[in-house]
Amino acid sequence: MKKCMRLSVLLALGAAAAGAVDWTTLKPQGYVSDFAGVIGGANRQQLENYCGIVERSTGAQVALVTIPSLRGEPIEDVANTIFRAWGVGQKGKNEGILLLLAIQDRRSRLEVGYGLEPILPDGLSGSILREMRPALRQQQYGEAMLAAASTIGTDIAEAKHVTLNARIERHIRRSPVDSIPWFPIIGGLFVILWLMTRGNPRGYGGGGGGGFLPGLILGSMMGRSSWGSRGSGGFGGYDSGDGFGGFGGGDSGGGGASSDW
Repeated sequence: MKKCMRLSVLLALGAAAAGAVDWTTLKPQGYVSDFAGVIGGANRQQLENYCGIVERSTGAQVALVTIPSLRGEPIEDVANTIFRAWGVGQKGKNEGILLLLAIQDRRSRLEVGYGLEPILPDGLSGSILREMRPALRQQQYGEAMLAAASTIGTDIAEAKHVTLNARIERHIRRSPVDSIPWFPIIGGLFVILWLMTRGNPRGYGGGGGGGFLPGLILGSMMGRSSWGSRGSGGFGGYDSGDGFGGFGGGDSGGGGASSDW
């Protein structure tokens, strides 16, 4: 009986060891390491270009990483292990940041190097991850990365008082509330207003107000219904310049934030 128990324990440990991942064996593919294969080619090139500009302008290095699964490990441990194995950020300055998405687990982590913790404190890191949720829930992983990279790059540049020679036009997806059928609602309001103004040839409230009020309501509602598409168009206004040259030996003490979507 005892031999059977020992054998069961050994088999269980062997299975666990076989299922474990040595995250230190992963090698960076560039600023963007898409091991899960979820970022489209166009978005990936845009991210590579932008992260290159951030590094050349500010000295900070940004690693954007996707993996299929955490394999049961805490995302904080996985992100920190990859960060330190790759040495994101220049040695001595430690101005590196790693954004990790675990696709099957629906978990995200922003790991911040020592040198960037004053610029990207835990609260701001959490806000960046929350900003990504709408796109992540729609499986728009490239767009989520673009949104995060925009905020990270802008905040670092502002803190260092430098200007990024890049422009990011944010693409905002239409949320469910913006999918309300506005045109039937608007049509119904016009009918109601017409009924209200039938007895007054000059319009509701006099002085042509019957034309002004429907116009005001229509303009307001149309303005809201088009909110979801403002600022669309993706990246623009920058050149790729020099390519990825490798990370520089930076370190992280576990600062940052984690989230899910």
